[in-house]
Amino acid sequence: MSRRSRSDSDLKSVLETLSTPPDEGWLDVLFHHGARVVVFLLLAGAVTLLFPPTGGMDFGRYELGMVADEDVIAEVPFSVPKSDEELARERTAAAAAVPPTYGWVSDAHEAMEEDLSRFFNTVEELAQGPEPEGRLAAALADMGLAVTAEQRELFQEEETRNALRTAALRAVEELLPLGVMDDGDAADPQVTTRVQVREGDEERYVARDSILSPREFYDRSDTYLPPAAPGQLHDVLRLVLIRHLEPSLRYDQVTTEQDRDQARAAVSTIRTTILAGEAIVRANQQVGSEELDRLLAYEDELEARGLLEERAPEILPIVGAFLVNLLILGIFGLLLRFFRPEIYRDFRWVLLQGILILAYAGAGGLIARHGLPVELLPVAFPALAVAVLWDGRIALFLTLVLAVLTGAQPPFQDVHAWLPVLLGGSAAALSVRVVRRRAQTWIFIAIIAATYAALLGALGLVYGTEPATILRSVAWATGNTVVSAILAMGFLPVFEWFTGIITDQTLLEWADPNRPLLKRLALEAPGTYAHTINVANLGEAAAAAIGANELLCRVGVYYHDVGKMLKPQYYIENQPGGNPHDKLKPATSAAIVREHVTEGLRLAREAKLPEVLQAFIPEHHGTQEISYFLDRAREERDEGELELEHFRYPGPRPRSRETAIVMLADSVESATRSMQNPTPERIRTLIDEMVDGKIRDGQLDHAPVTLREITIIKEQFAKVLAGMYHHRIDYPATRHLTDSPSEAPSDASSEDGAAGQGADEGSQTSSGSPASAESGPE
Repeated sequence: MSRRSRSDSDLKSVLETLSTPPDEGWLDVLFHHGARVVVFLLLAGAVTLLFPPTGGMDFGRYELGMVADEDVIAEVPFSVPKSDEELARERTAAAAAVPPTYGWVSDAHEAMEEDLSRFFNTVEELAQGPEPEGRLAAALADMGLAVTAEQRELFQEEETRNALRTAALRAVEELLPLGVMDDGDAADPQVTTRVQVREGDEERYVARDSILSPREFYDRSDTYLPPAAPGQLHDVLRLVLIRHLEPSLRYDQVTTEQDRDQARAAVSTIRTTILAGEAIVRANQQVGSEELDRLLAYEDELEARGLLEERAPEILPIVGAFLVNLLILGIFGLLLRFFRPEIYRDFRWVLLQGILILAYAGAGGLIARHGLPVELLPVAFPALAVAVLWDGRIALFLTLVLAVLTGAQPPFQDVHAWLPVLLGGSAAALSVRVVRRRAQTWIFIAIIAATYAALLGALGLVYGTEPATILRSVAWATGNTVVSAILAMGFLPVFEWFTGIITDQTLLEWADPNRPLLKRLALEAPGTYAHTINVANLGEAAAAAIGANELLCRVGVYYHDVGKMLKPQYYIENQPGGNPHDKLKPATSAAIVREHVTEGLRLAREAKLPEVLQAFIPEHHGTQEISYFLDRAREERDEGELELEHFRYPGPRPRSRETAIVMLADSVESATRSMQNPTPERIRTLIDEMVDGKIRDGQLDHAPVTLREITIIKEQFAKVLAGMYHHRIDYPATRHLTDSPSEAPSDASSEDGAAGQGADEGSQTSSGSPASAESGPE
């Protein structure tokens, strides 16, 4: 063995050891978890080195309340911006000074008058008709007037009805033209002494106290009732007016907010401007809040101009930055530990995610060092890779962590840096749900680029950025998306090789019938190929029913019997004539049957079939006995003279849900094919007997399937097989070709073996030879 191959073997052994679940001993637990902690410690250290803190600027020593020890004179002119609180306060005051806008409703008077007249006419008609009380109560309820019995009696009296009608119509006639606002102003937080009224193209300002709110309108309407009117009559009048109110002034919220937004935007963000040579703070002067704001603004201006000398990093800031980065990355590590233990358990998976984070941070370091646009931060690269290899949820959480980690670094603390990382990475994580083929890479490129464009456009609107600047940022982000996505898809085969994960895209590529192995199987062993397709349909349906990977199950079935194409004539599905096993010794026949497993693995390795697909070749038979030839050997020789391992498949037993399903599907499909009269009842009985036989033989002991899932699998098998082998019409013209032979058919379920061993082996030809010397479980 060469030194390089020995080194690769040692590395693989170490990674496998680190991925093995720890024993109960504390040393194993410490080693297992310690390796992962080291990964995150190294990541935090690398990020800290890429973005070292400067230990404070020249002005960092100035604090509120201290006394300046020297004059600080401005070398360049600069502006002191207002604080966020100050700016918000002034903008709020500017908006509050803008009067609300109302639109004049010219036909409100006529509409309300008509409604009231119609209402009172209806009430009067009901009050003067038969059974006035009941009919009036029902009518008022239908109109939405919730009145008491005492109030309802007022409608039955002509005098009170007339008083109500007169008061209501006078209120409409005299008060509504003054201007009655709708309830929109009640929700308006700004209080002004005047309002703007828009009538057509004309606008005018009126005093707020010259128009009425709904409440004021109701209160003034009470004065139109007779002085001696009872209190209940006032309540009824208010209810009637509330029900039929048509405000003559409608609150125009859109126009009002536009006016107030203009007022807010007009507020200057600059508090004051300092000229070159002007003193910022004098020696022996106390540093107040105003002086501190000037110092900070001056520091920002010097930094923006590149005039601020960088100081050597200090230990304490570096330690603090390292702890911050470690805490942020630790959140992701804890998520893997408690909510994704299958990822945390496999050290290669943790290591790859760490490499992706490091690659992103390294790119960020180059961007910061060379002053490149922040839109070039390649968050789509790790997000897409993780989403394709695992799923969108873990990629989404990784994106959140990367966004926080980005915002914690000094060059990227602005919202224009970390927010695009958050949304762009989220779009990358979620877009993979839409795309299942590598050829569709441009689809999620378009999704991510559109997300970037929408966000950058929105930020431009918020901060008043020039359109040309927004377009330039979108162009950078789009280019970043294209490169990141192409790199992620390009490196995906490397990631699959490193992690041992096979993605849906790769499975679909291996499912291509033009693959050399599948094409050879179809041409050299067509019967086996047809059997494979039937088993694939069974396995895929069962896998989907229990939540297993149905695509993996189908593609695995495609390759499970590729070893048969080396000697296809020894398997009944490929035998147009006699059976060559009739002329062979049982041990030789058993060796040929076993050989299709070992040779299948050899062919799979030569074709570089992924390991997860190779597993279907040995595991679909497990360690079952080749029972037909074993029974023949026992008839010829004593039990003690037999080497039983020669009559047993090499294994291993199924170790995944998918290979367990294929073991059962392969056996059931083969046995069902040999049944003379495959009715649904007989098929169900056969399925039960074969699956129970596999369980009794211990073939499913290492597979992570539950009894409930096995029950579901059997139900799916019965459903699919019933469709495959349903009764067909016996056409008279071809009846002589489809009639059964004169000899009585044998019972396929018993031929297959009650113990469920050897699956196809029980189906025999008329000479007593095996119909298929192999079709055991996969």
